[in-house]
Amino acid sequence: MSLKTHRYSNGTVTVIWQPDICIHSAICFKGLAKIFAPRCRPWIDMSQAKTERIIEQVKQCPCGALSYLMNEV
Repeated sequence: MSLKTHRYSNGTVTVIWQPDICIHSAICFKGLAKIFAPRCRPWIDMSQAKTERIIEQVKQCPCGALSYLMNEV
């Protein structure tokens, strides 16, 4: 069974969200509400923080529902 994925990019990095494994701990939102805003659509707005800060917050995801890939330049 393949997991549903959503991708959000700022050109430098792409954040991947897998809602099927998300435990909704809200760590992403609590740590970086400018980027992770569950009430907005899309709920991830990559334009609101620097790439390094986004990566730092994605790494805090306790279940692995958020991950990232560096885009080729």
